[in-house]
Amino acid sequence: MEADADAELMLKAAAGEKEAFAALFDRYQASVARFAYRFVGDKARAEELAQEIFLRLYRSAKRYRASAKFKTFLYRVATNCCLNEVRRWEYHVSRSITEPGDPSEIESVAADNARPDQSLDGLELEAAVGAALREMSPRERAAFAMCRFEGMPYREIAVALSSSEAAVKSLIHRATLAVARRIETLEAGTEPARSPA
Repeated sequence: MEADADAELMLKAAAGEKEAFAALFDRYQASVARFAYRFVGDKARAEELAQEIFLRLYRSAKRYRASAKFKTFLYRVATNCCLNEVRRWEYHVSRSITEPGDPSEIESVAADNARPDQSLDGLELEAAVGAALREMSPRERAAFAMCRFEGMPYREIAVALSSSEAAVKSLIHRATLAVARRIETLEAGTEPARSPA
């Protein structure tokens, strides 16, 4: 396995070097919070979940073995934590930042760009992707987020989900089709039909 600087930091953290763990926290906290947000749709709860994930990581540092990339290990912990949260609270996200609804949100994004029509298109696209994410199963959402937003290869996602690469490919394929359908309906200006249960 190629050298993994993050795994080295985790091993140092396991040996009691708090600065090493702080470096990992600084490097991954924002992406873990974004990952959690895709499950719960609430920024404050996503940030709390990110804290819980890093607390679990810190508590288990002494048991850490660098048998896989650190990022894979981290997202396995994050996925388990997020799936448990979804099961516990049975989240049905009714609104997220990817759904434009508050005019002030649209105005603030539009103000940052030269062409407001491009901003609105971007918000509509984000809304379509957000809606597709909310309709996915939790495992589809996890696989899609790790692949498309975190850039992780199928092999690492399979380890993080305790699954096979073939199953991960299937999850990502279904999730990608769901997003594509949403974008097609956005372009056509129609409301998507619900897929059969």
